[in-house]
Amino acid sequence: MSDPMHLVEQVSQRLSRFVADQRDAAASTGPIARQLFDAAAVTLTGGKRLRAQFCHTGWVAAGGEPLAEEAVAVASALEIFQAAALVHDDLIDHSDTRRGRPSAHRALEIAHRDAGWTGSSEEFGVSGAILLGDLLVAWSDDLVEAAIADHPHAALVRAEYARMRRDVTLGQFLDVAQESAWVTQPEGEHAERALEIASLKSARYSVEQPLIIGAALAGATNEQRASLRAFGHHIGIAFQLRDDVLGVFGDTAQTGKPAGDDIREGKRTLLVAYTRERLSPDAKDRFDEALGDRDLSDNEVQHMQREMTASGALERVETLISEHAVAAFHELATAPLLQTARDELTRLAEAAIHRNA
Repeated sequence: MSDPMHLVEQVSQRLSRFVADQRDAAASTGPIARQLFDAAAVTLTGGKRLRAQFCHTGWVAAGGEPLAEEAVAVASALEIFQAAALVHDDLIDHSDTRRGRPSAHRALEIAHRDAGWTGSSEEFGVSGAILLGDLLVAWSDDLVEAAIADHPHAALVRAEYARMRRDVTLGQFLDVAQESAWVTQPEGEHAERALEIASLKSARYSVEQPLIIGAALAGATNEQRASLRAFGHHIGIAFQLRDDVLGVFGDTAQTGKPAGDDIREGKRTLLVAYTRERLSPDAKDRFDEALGDRDLSDNEVQHMQREMTASGALERVETLISEHAVAAFHELATAPLLQTARDELTRLAEAAIHRNA
């Protein structure tokens, strides 16, 4: 197994070259259009490259040669798709920051204002971010198609990639809808709905699908894909639940986003479902009224955090994270994979679950 940092460097370099090539190809469109390419370059900078690492590990686990050109290209495409998802996610959530810097729509808004253009800078930022996300999705498709052209396993890779795109889009829609639809649903279903959204929106496309796409590219057997899918599902759920915890309790210096961001955004996560199960009717009404209020003070956010802790919701989510991790490692122990692949998957799983950002 190759050095993971070497892969991260390879992917980052590949992305830089790809954006530069795209910028050169559109040079005739002029300096204003280059803003979109510059925004794309910024969006593709940084991050842990976990999806690329899971994809490459799936490739190697099924017998692929480390850092092979097609594997690095497909892994890079996943990072472009991830960037697209983040651009649209920040827009949907009205998030001002990403990785400690202005989110894409805010950066475009600032650029409009600084240029002294007429019209609404905010509306320009929103419109530009929608188009930026669309461009990034198209780029991810382009890079995958170029990598698997004439590849013997192209059909399966293409099918798995399509499944990933469908699931994350559906999950994102359900996440948005749940912020309004929860009031019409039986309370006993809220936790189940939150887990369903976590699986579709993040778990599958963050861990499970990158693993399967990499393995499919290498011609993995049905048994190998089944084991990687089961392992990836458990780690993916744990990954998203950790993300939910960080969205409420994360350190701003580590996450690059304001503390309690998910509370102000009104995310109906498993933490919220578990908290509401233990509140009195009056306390639940107050909790529901505060959740999603973008003007909550830091003290009010801290009160919500204390309720989540006192209700046992935080402990229950942490327990569920541990249970999924145990199930994943149990699956991995008997998976028909090389030991080096098991070791790398263990490292990646630990990084996905035990993280601060």
